[in-house]
Amino acid sequence: MLTEPVSLEDHALGRLDSAVTLVQYGDYACADTRQWWVGIQALQIQHAGRLLLVFRHFPRASIHPNARLAAAAAEAAATQGEFWTMHNHLLNHQAALGPEELRMHARDLGLDTGRFERDRASADVAARIERDVTSGTRSGVKATPALFVNSIPHDGPRTLESLRAALLAAGLG
Repeated sequence: MLTEPVSLEDHALGRLDSAVTLVQYGDYACADTRQWWVGIQALQIQHAGRLLLVFRHFPRASIHPNARLAAAAAEAAATQGEFWTMHNHLLNHQAALGPEELRMHARDLGLDTGRFERDRASADVAARIERDVTSGTRSGVKATPALFVNSIPHDGPRTLESLRAALLAAGLG
């Protein structure tokens, strides 16, 4: 079960009163996280207004050395109201997640790069990422992406059709 309920502090797309909530724990350097996100976005468009999408950080630095840096970049962008812009950009540029590349991404997205760098290195950003990691660990997340449909782990086959069926069963229909 998802131990940390979805709240206003989460990065969410959709309405908080949606019929179904899908939480994804992900790692910006994980190819599977990117692949699933593309499919999840399609589901959200198809079920606009009825599906709430939440993304939580679960950087696996032991496998992806730049994953935590990328998560910090997304959080730094969030302080400027651009979490989702950076989120999608990072997933689309997984081969470019080093410190200099992240600075270039911020510049390319029109962010205040000085503020971005300060925020990226801040204790608040580190704490935000750690909160997601801790909630994931407590919820049994071991790998990315990890998906939860209305707080229940989606352990079905790793296909979009399986996820769609779980969403429909949860009340998306």
